[in-house]
Amino acid sequence: MKVLVIGSVYPRFEDDAEVPWLRSSVAHLKEAGLDVQVLAPSYKGLKSHEIDGVKVNRFRYATPSLEILTHEEGAPSKMASKPWLQLLAIPYIINGFFQCIKLCKKYRPSVIHAHWPFPHAFIALGACKLFKIPLVLNFHGAELLLIRKKKWVRPLLHFAIGQAKAVLANSSFTASKIKDIRNVTVEWSPYGTTLGTTLGNSTSPTKNFAPHPVTDKFKILFVGRHIERKGIQYLIDAAAQLDPSQFQVRIVGIGDITDKLKKYAANVAPQTVVFTGKLSSQDLENEYRTANVFTLPAIVDSKGDTEGLGVVLIEAMELGLPIVASNVGGIPDVVVDNVSGLLVPEKNPQALAEAFQKLKANPSLTIQLLQGAQKRIEEFFTWNGIIKRQIEVYNRITTES
Repeated sequence: MKVLVIGSVYPRFEDDAEVPWLRSSVAHLKEAGLDVQVLAPSYKGLKSHEIDGVKVNRFRYATPSLEILTHEEGAPSKMASKPWLQLLAIPYIINGFFQCIKLCKKYRPSVIHAHWPFPHAFIALGACKLFKIPLVLNFHGAELLLIRKKKWVRPLLHFAIGQAKAVLANSSFTASKIKDIRNVTVEWSPYGTTLGTTLGNSTSPTKNFAPHPVTDKFKILFVGRHIERKGIQYLIDAAAQLDPSQFQVRIVGIGDITDKLKKYAANVAPQTVVFTGKLSSQDLENEYRTANVFTLPAIVDSKGDTEGLGVVLIEAMELGLPIVASNVGGIPDVVVDNVSGLLVPEKNPQALAEAFQKLKANPSLTIQLLQGAQKRIEEFFTWNGIIKRQIEVYNRITTES
C-alpha cells in the first residue's frame, strides 16, 4: 500500500524539532511495511529531500525569501501578526494542488492522508478525483478555530468533509467540533510518544512507579510554548500560593509572551518561579528526570483556542511524572481524573496549588496515578496500536473504493 501524507509542516533536516508526532507517525507507517511519501511546502527555497528514509516532496509557492508562511510558528499566528502573509495562501493552494496531481500521476498512492484539512483537503482533491484515490482527512483542532474569525471557511470545510472517505481527529474534543460542521463518523486517532525525536536516544519510557525523589524542593515542571492557551499565568498565580521553601515551579520554553510572564512572576512569585528558556535535549531530559510533577494548566483562550490533545502529557507520564492538568479540550482523553492524573478547572490557581500540595503530601497517590497512566498509555497511546488502527482505516476505504 502506498500512502501520500500531506501537511503544512514537516522536518526540514535530521535534527529539526518540527512536528515530531507527525514524523513519528510517518516513520511507524514505513516500519509497518507501507510505502510512504510526504508532500509539504518548501521553506525558504528548500528542495525535496529525505528524512528517515522517507521522500519529502517540497512544493514551491513564492520566491525563497517569501516562503515563510509555514514552519517555526503556526501559519494562523503568522498571518495574525503579519496580515500580508494571507496573500501567500493563494499561490500556496494553487501550486500545492498542481504539485499533488503531478506527484500522484507518477507515484499513484493508494490513499491520500491530508493533515490540517483547511487548506490541504483542497490541495488533495484534484488528484483524488483524477486518479480515484480515497481521501483521509486528519483534524488537529487549529483549522477549526478559523471558523470563529472567517465564517466563509465553514461551508468549505463542510464540503471537504463530505469528500473524504474517512475523517480522523486527534481528540474527542476535536471530533465534537467536526461533527458540529457536518454530522459524519469521526474516528479518534491520537498521537503516541515522540521521546525518540524530542529528548534524544538516551531517553526511554519507565515502568518504575516510584515517585521521583524530592531533592531540596518539590519541583513542578511545565514544558511548552509560552502562548495564552497554555495558561501559564494561572500557574504563576498558583505558585504564589505555595511555600517557596518547599516548592519550585520550573517553566521551560519560550514564546510570544515570555517577557510578559517573567515580569508578572517577578511581582507575584519571585522566589518560587524559574524560567529556564529553551533547553537542549540533554538539559530537557534532566528537567523531566528531576521533576516531581508535570503540569499543563491550559485554558480556552481569547480566540477560543485550547489544547487539541496534549501529547506532552503522554511523554511526561512515560517518564514517571504524575500529571496535574486543566479539564479542557482534549486533555481528558489523556488524563482521567484520579486515575491517570489530576484534573482541575481551568483558570483556577487555588485548585492547581491544592493539587500540587496533595501530591507532595501523598506519595502513594503518585504511585497510583503512575500505574493508571501506564495502563492508559498502553490501551490508547502506543504507536503500534495507533498505526494498526490507521492501517485498518486505509484497508477499509481502499476496499470500498
